[in-house]
Amino acid sequence: YDHGARPQGSRSQLFNRGQRYETPNAAEVLLEYNDLARSFGMEPALFANAYVSSRPFVTANIVGATSVAQLDTALSSVEVRWTAEMQKAVDVIHQRVGNPCP
Repeated sequence: YDHGARPQGSRSQLFNRGQRYETPNAAEVLLEYNDLARSFGMEPALFANAYVSSRPFVTANIVGATSVAQLDTALSSVEVRWTAEMQKAVDVIHQRVGNPCP
């Protein structure tokens, strides 16, 4: 979520188990990835699921949908053509910050 938002009904709000996403620079990096997704014309969840589905070693993209709309987004990610441009943009962020939420 952008800027540390905890929307009503989100897992973070319901179960208070999102501490791994509350590291010192996590909010800034998550916003950067979210903005990157939007720059490619996608909502962050679609972009993230498309990334996972594009990995050649992934045999099943495990999603955590809590609504039909979220499930639809996750399922539609297989229709996204993951491009070299998308990969390069993700790599630029990842090489700079690594994994801010281990």
